[in-house]
Order: sequence, then C-alpha cells, then structure tokens
Amino acid sequence: MQDMLLIALFAFLGAAVAGLLGALALRALRHRSLAVSLTVVSTVAVTAMFTGTLAVAWAMFLSRHDLFVVTTVVAMAAVVSLATALLLGRWVAARSNALTQAARSFGDGGRFPAPGAAEAGDPAEFAALTRELAATSEKLAASRDRERALESSRRELVAWISHDLRTPLAGLRAMSEALEDGMVEDTGRCLRQIRTEVERLNAMVGDLFELSRIHAGTLALTTHQVPLSQLVEEALAGADPLARQNGVRLVGDAVASVPVEVDAHEMTRVLGNLLVNAIRRTPEDGTVAVHARTAEEDEKVVLSVTDGCGGIPEEDLPRVFDTGWRGTHARTPPGAGLGLAIVRGIVEAHQGTAAVRNVTGGCCFELTLPRALPGPRASAEA
Repeated sequence: MQDMLLIALFAFLGAAVAGLLGALALRALRHRSLAVSLTVVSTVAVTAMFTGTLAVAWAMFLSRHDLFVVTTVVAMAAVVSLATALLLGRWVAARSNALTQAARSFGDGGRFPAPGAAEAGDPAEFAALTRELAATSEKLAASRDRERALESSRRELVAWISHDLRTPLAGLRAMSEALEDGMVEDTGRCLRQIRTEVERLNAMVGDLFELSRIHAGTLALTTHQVPLSQLVEEALAGADPLARQNGVRLVGDAVASVPVEVDAHEMTRVLGNLLVNAIRRTPEDGTVAVHARTAEEDEKVVLSVTDGCGGIPEEDLPRVFDTGWRGTHARTPPGAGLGLAIVRGIVEAHQGTAAVRNVTGGCCFELTLPRALPGPRASAEA
C-alpha cells in the first residue's frame, strides 16, 4: 500500500510540474489562435504523462533497457497526440475563419452564406453557431427591409405634405392679397373660405402631431370600460352630416352588452377616421356599414367598417396602413395619407390589431380589440 502511495505521489508531482508550465504557457498565449491553445493542451497532457512515467520509473529503479522501452512508448504516444492536436487545431481554426468571413458579409448588408453548415463532420457547437448566425442574418435582412419601407413612407409623406400644404397656402395668399387690394366684393365669403383653409391646415398639423406621438411611443391612453355600442353611436353621429352631404347611407349595429377597455376619445377618433374615409370613397346612394362581433375563443371584439369603394388592388392591401400611402386614386378633399396610419397606431396602443380585406363591391376594415376584464380597472398609459 505504501509503494502505491509513493508511485501516485511521484506521478502527481511530475504531472503537476507539466501542468503548471502548461498553465503559464496558456496564459502567455491566450490571445493567439485556438489551434495554438489546442496544441498547448495536448502538449501538457503528453508531457504530464511523460514526466509522471519517468518519475515513477526512476523511483522504481528500472533497468536501463526497461527505462528506454518506457520512454520510447511514451515518446511515440506523444508524437501521435501532438499530430492529432495540430490537425484538430488547424481544422477548428479553418472552420472559425470560414464563419468569420461569412459573418462579415451580412454585416455589410448581405445575407449570411452558411459555410458548409450541413456537413456531417461539424460539431454541435459549430452547427448551433451557424444556425444562430443564419437566424440573425434573416432578422437583420427583415429589419433592413422594414427600414427601407419606413424610409419610402417618410419620403412619400414629405412629398404629399408638401403638395397638400402648397395648395391651401397658395389659396390663402391669393385671398389675403385680394382683400388687401380691395378686389373682393363679397368679403364674408372670402373670409369663410380662409377659415375653411385654416381648418384644413390645422387638421393636417393635428394629424402630424398625433402620428409623431404614436411613433415616439408617447401616446397617453386613459382607458375605461366603455360599451361598444356607445363608441359606435358617437362615431355614427359625428359622421352623419358628411354622409348626408355625400348621399351615403350609414348602417350601424353593435353588440350592446360587450364592454371594451379603451380610451374613448382616441377610439372615437379611430372610428371617425374610418367612417370619413369610407364615406368619401363610397359613391352616392352607397352604404357604409359598421358591425361588431365577439370572438369567444380568444376574448376579442372585432369591429368592422365596410364601404362601397369598389375594392383595393391586391398589391396595395399590405400598404394601406403605411404612413403617407394614398394608393392610385386621389382623395377628395386631398389628405396627407395619415388617417389610416393613425388608426393602426392607436389600435396597436390598445393591444389590438387593424386589418383590411376586399369584399363584394368594396373593402372591409377590421379592428380587433381585447374585451374588458370583469371588474373595474384603473386608468392605464401606453
């Protein structure tokens, strides 16, 4: 038993010396490549075995021949181990360099070309890293696409706003110059026209301010439980004069017993925007219908506004709620293309969704809102 303890002690001391030297070498070479680190680790393992073997052989006083045999066996094992470590290190370094080069491509705006990710010889860590890089590349590509779409929307918005501001400003300038020169006989009519143009400009600035709050995430909502029928009735009452003026029938039915947790003012604005848009795009003697239904399976309320505009081209449907989008037909009176963007922003601030689809003779805008939870709830901000 004592001999075994001595053998273990001598082997441990020899291996400890090699391990200590290897740790110092790894610390000194920690900034070098992975291949160098693998070579150092393999060298430490072989050296530890070699020094331990020699220490035990020396302690056991082996013959010169036996010591030579042991040394030769250990040396051959060391050569094979070092060669294997070098090959493994070169392979790992090559795979790492390939991943580095591939990662640079999608960092510069391209997509990640997986460098042999499907090879059966890849270890699990490299395969997982390749999958993560590919997923990150897809996310970056989608983010770039969204950024390009937003930039396009911003450019369209600036162009439409510039155009829409120029018309009322030119009219105001002409009327003010006519009043200044005494060229207007009916000054009351001219002043009323000036007031109308100012109101248009004020509404446009209000829409821009509302949209900026939505995009900045500073839209404050004071929510209460409100019957859905109340929101629909108020919106229909506000849109009725415009409907009468355009000869459009308004039809509204709602689920009176369904409460929703919303900011009544903002949701009335949402419905008002949808109704005004629907009335203006519906021909005379047409119908604009408001309908509400519940979806019991997910505790949602679906509020829809259907018009008779004749439908929206399928290729334009994904862009209907984009900022500044107005499609191929000009609106009358012209708008800045902000109404539907504001609708989507307010609905999403209520944790809902806004969608549009074509129906027979027109299109249907659907707002999905969460139903109010039982019991009173405090005001919230979004």
